[in-house]
Amino acid sequence: MTEKLSDRIAYPPRAFRAARAAAYLAMGKSKFLGLVDEGRLPRPVRIDGITTWDRLELDAAYEQMKLEEAEVRHNPIEQYYGIGTER
Repeated sequence: MTEKLSDRIAYPPRAFRAARAAAYLAMGKSKFLGLVDEGRLPRPVRIDGITTWDRLELDAAYEQMKLEEAEVRHNPIEQYYGIGTER
């Protein structure tokens, strides 16, 4: 019996369906899809009727969201006056 090469290789998936993409970002599917609709997360890729999200695009969007959040948290004027901390 011949063994497939891919049977021995461990690698992260390149694409996720919606539920797995949401889990990858540690959130629920409805929150994930809402962020996609808002344009804060990337649009899906559709190949032969299969809808998936590219892991690398999700990583990039997550990093961007972290930077944006850090800017909000580190605004000294807002910190001084206690503005924008209601989240």
